[in-house]
Amino acid sequence: MRIKKDDTVVVITGKDKGKTGKVLKAMPAENRVIVQGVNVQTKHAKATRKAGAEIKHIEGPIDASNVMLYDTKAKKAVKVGYQIKDGKKVRVNRKTGAVID
Repeated sequence: MRIKKDDTVVVITGKDKGKTGKVLKAMPAENRVIVQGVNVQTKHAKATRKAGAEIKHIEGPIDASNVMLYDTKAKKAVKVGYQIKDGKKVRVNRKTGAVID
């Protein structure tokens, strides 16, 4: 999976198409990511002794294939590739060749 936690991504398909947000959690085993402000779901929490009943709005997971890394300099989505630099495998912007991390 080419997306990691704290990356800024843009949604390329689905009901939230065009929205950008920060990756809160990456789940590579399921190939899913949770993006801030995207796929917001309503959850009803039952009242307990310590807290009252409430309606929570939380982000649900979406498939990693539905998001692309967002380049803040170019202001658009970019493809991610890999290269070996100084003996380490790093992510690079496929169009410009700039190192991402």
